[in-house]
Amino acid sequence: MVVQDVRMPPPAVPSFWTAQSRVRVRTLILLRWLAIVGQTSAVLFVRYGLNVEFPFGWALAAIGVSIALNVGLIASRRSQELAREWEAAAQLAFDVIQLAVLLALTGGIQNPFVFLFVAPVAVSATILRPAVTAMLATLTFACVGAITVLRLPLPWPEGLSFDLPPLYQMGIAAAMLVGLGFTSVYAWRVAAEEERLNIALAAVQAVLAREQTLSALGGLAAAAAHELGTPLATIHLVAKEMARTMPADDPRTEDLQLLVTQSERCRAILQQLSANREQGDVMLQRAPIRALLEEVAEPHQGLGAEIVIITTGEGALEIRRMPEIVHSLGGILENAVGFAKSRVEFEARWDNEQIEIVIRDDGPGFAPGVLSRLGEPYLTERDEGGAAGGLGLGFFISKTLLERTGAKLEMRNRRPPNVGAMVKARWARAAIEAPAL
Repeated sequence: MVVQDVRMPPPAVPSFWTAQSRVRVRTLILLRWLAIVGQTSAVLFVRYGLNVEFPFGWALAAIGVSIALNVGLIASRRSQELAREWEAAAQLAFDVIQLAVLLALTGGIQNPFVFLFVAPVAVSATILRPAVTAMLATLTFACVGAITVLRLPLPWPEGLSFDLPPLYQMGIAAAMLVGLGFTSVYAWRVAAEEERLNIALAAVQAVLAREQTLSALGGLAAAAAHELGTPLATIHLVAKEMARTMPADDPRTEDLQLLVTQSERCRAILQQLSANREQGDVMLQRAPIRALLEEVAEPHQGLGAEIVIITTGEGALEIRRMPEIVHSLGGILENAVGFAKSRVEFEARWDNEQIEIVIRDDGPGFAPGVLSRLGEPYLTERDEGGAAGGLGLGFFISKTLLERTGAKLEMRNRRPPNVGAMVKARWARAAIEAPAL
């Protein structure tokens, strides 16, 4: 019942040319179609809706190159495939350059659509490694600088002119650079946290499946004992009859007597399992709360800290023996024993409304910087110095499984004059109390 932090050696990092991104080819194609529709609509509206002259043919040619790329990708690639990292980076780089050409034809840095440069970099930050995103951001910075200098005039109605002061154009360029940096870092952090959380949740599901399998083994063994009873009784009867009719001096008599003895032994074992089957099923489903605490504490007894079990409540209480609760309390108790100086209190208290289980230790307690982040996946240190060991993925699994049963958790340091950490799980009594028999 111990929650252990999973520490596997880091896998070999694939190269830029072999690594896969986290996006399908279809998604990149769809995003480019959306950009093509938006660009075409803007170009047509300015030319015919506002009746403004600009290099209309060249602008359509730049959009046409994007259309050709999409058509080629649809014809040559399976849209369900994950794009290689280099391929995704190349497509996003193309989108940056194509947008730069289109903006250079329509005013460059003065064009209000210049902020669309943020889109490819933000997409890269969510699907590609930071180093690749940094290269794409560098390309985008270069394109912004290029269209600041190399550009045609901003399309404007005939007879009027509009030209932003150089200082204001520099301000737009600076805002673009800051926006690109902030957006890419923000998108990368969100994507990284999501990936870590998905991995941690997968670990939670694996642990829960294992615990449920172990809980089911007892019932399965009892059912097997019941089914094996009849054929084993037949074997015992036949062997006994053969031994009875066999001459005493026959060399096979001793073997038959051994077969009868061993079959009787097997029958006794199976009868014991069958007699306890119903009781075993009940024990799998429910347990007195003190017995449950003793079961959780037993693997951690004698590991350096005394575990004191305390139960306080009105009348007897039996709760449903959920694998989530057994596993999670075992993980939290293991951490408490690991950090305690000499004593861990494992307390259950209840009334008519709620049930609380509290684990307290007399160790150094939680560091303030760690306390605010408890329950996050891969938080590895209980104290900032790291001398006391790790909490890591195991604590996240315990917290997640307990909350799945309806528990509300409270983690804090004990109030003076006591020292150490405290973890409290609180349920509404109806959520985990075993129904009356």
